[in-house]
Amino acid sequence: MVRTGLVRLGHIWNCGMCVPLVLPTLGEVDDAGVLTHVGGLKHVAVREYVRELIMDAEPGAPAPSERELVQRFGVARMTVRQAIDALVAEGLLQRIPGKGTFVTQPRSRVGALVGFSEEMRARGWLPESQTLLARIERAGPGIARVLNLTEGDPVIHWKRLRRADGTPICVEDAYLAEVLLPGFLQGGTPTSLYEALRSRGLRPTWAEDSIQADLASREEADLLDVSAGSAVLRVARRATCGDKIVEVSRSTYRADRYTLWVQFATEQRDR
Repeated sequence: MVRTGLVRLGHIWNCGMCVPLVLPTLGEVDDAGVLTHVGGLKHVAVREYVRELIMDAEPGAPAPSERELVQRFGVARMTVRQAIDALVAEGLLQRIPGKGTFVTQPRSRVGALVGFSEEMRARGWLPESQTLLARIERAGPGIARVLNLTEGDPVIHWKRLRRADGTPICVEDAYLAEVLLPGFLQGGTPTSLYEALRSRGLRPTWAEDSIQADLASREEADLLDVSAGSAVLRVARRATCGDKIVEVSRSTYRADRYTLWVQFATEQRDR
């Protein structure tokens, strides 16, 4: 007998608070509790199925093979690979060339601050950037406030389309205090913002992100190669190096190609 149920799809993360999100995507579950069919976001259903399977597995245990998942869900291999990619990016699985995919050791590092290029390489993807706009502007009241500048001060405005393995992933709009980065745009834009900041002794050491679920505008949809109104994640960041605010940015990510992974730890106190 097959019964119809809800498939758990994931979480929304916002300013350090995790809020479970259950979306009404119908799936069919057999008497053993195994998902046999799913509509909607198929790669998400595959991902959550594998997550449940490996939740209590020992490090080094093999994950289900792509062939097994393709047969179980009746989906394309690319769909399965996207689901496994997300779990690799979360640090739950590890691919070993020539051997397979295995459960990893639990990670001890929490909340590492990385830029887009570093994050994509960690996920096993090749990062690419296309500059859409790079110029010196006068700070408006909002940008001046968050960068701790005076209205009218010069700021660097750098807008990029970010890709991974050739696929558009996000549109990033960054503002930088020109007083900290004189000549930043001379000779062309750098490949990596955080590497360029590091070379000047200004690589961010602290950042605050605010994450919001939203729908893509027409302009964003065209850049990200999705339909207008598709789901996106908006990430607003303010990054500092010591007491200097070095970056304020707004990034819009495709929700169908990007999984946001956040770790938490309990602070240990003396008893």
